[in-house]
Amino acid sequence: MAIGILGYGNFGQALGGLLEDGGLAYRALDPRADVPRERRADSLGDLVAGAEFLALAVPIPALPGVLAELAPLLAPEQIVFDVASVKVLPAQWMAEHLGNRPQVGVHPLFGPVSLARAERPLRAVVCAAPGQEAAARRVTALFRGLGCEVLAQTPEDHDRLMASTHALTFFLAKGLLEMGAGADLPFAPPSFHAIQRTLDSVREDASHLFRAIQNENPYAFAARAGLIEALQAIHASLAEAGHGEQLPAPVSLPDLGPRASSLLEARAQIDALDQELVELLARRTQLSLRAGRAKAELGAPVLDPGREAALLRDRRAWAEAAGLSPESVEGIFQAIIRASRTSQGQNN
Repeated sequence: MAIGILGYGNFGQALGGLLEDGGLAYRALDPRADVPRERRADSLGDLVAGAEFLALAVPIPALPGVLAELAPLLAPEQIVFDVASVKVLPAQWMAEHLGNRPQVGVHPLFGPVSLARAERPLRAVVCAAPGQEAAARRVTALFRGLGCEVLAQTPEDHDRLMASTHALTFFLAKGLLEMGAGADLPFAPPSFHAIQRTLDSVREDASHLFRAIQNENPYAFAARAGLIEALQAIHASLAEAGHGEQLPAPVSLPDLGPRASSLLEARAQIDALDQELVELLARRTQLSLRAGRAKAELGAPVLDPGREAALLRDRRAWAEAAGLSPESVEGIFQAIIRASRTSQGQNN
């Protein structure tokens, strides 16, 4: 299976890395990016030749021009899919320029940062155009082969959902950043930690992505307007309530019901933390496998006593600073290292 990637910016490079990890061959074209020589196509025609799939990883405003250039070069069996974070407009443009040629809309619900952190699960939304169900099945199989959970939606349903989730999250985060929230905080309560992660994500994304999420999604304006209206109503209600008065209905908190016993509550919290630990171990394993592949490319052995000794020394220091037993934490990481070594050995 050969895949051509048109556009080798942050996401194009990340997609190429994911394909490479999955053992799939790809080539890329981007005159503005430094594509590795062994992966570089010399022209658009060179990129298209022999590719089973063509992934369009270009900024959304560039899609119409790219599609116009691409259309006359395509063979009937080649499948084109875009990876934009909105789907209605790209679907319209693909239908306009490609006609009945195989075409699919894809929104990978991950990015370069989440891939670098080995966050799991990976998810992708696949939007099939009318009459393009066979192409959608093949693209779905491609992303499942890369370890993704694949969700099927229409472009309209996708953009409606993204308007009330993705677009609003970035809109709120942008507003908080403009206010200076999250900058050089000496401390923050746990309730702010999740927001801090969102702020970090928005900082790391390019400004053109923020504009695309807001301006190229036909439902984003109404979602933003609805949020502002709701916030203004809450603000007014709080101003009217005064000190010590009962809050009006729009800002009253739901009844959470009778509280569990202290033991049950503690156990529930422990279970939740253990689940997070398992998810973190899965991410660590993915990063360890990536390190194993890098060792294999360099011809380096799986066993690296110096690195392991330094790792354990650092973890003991972290444990002591956190008020934990350095010996116990070292024992935990020795088991983790053994598991990582085994994984690397099995995949070399």
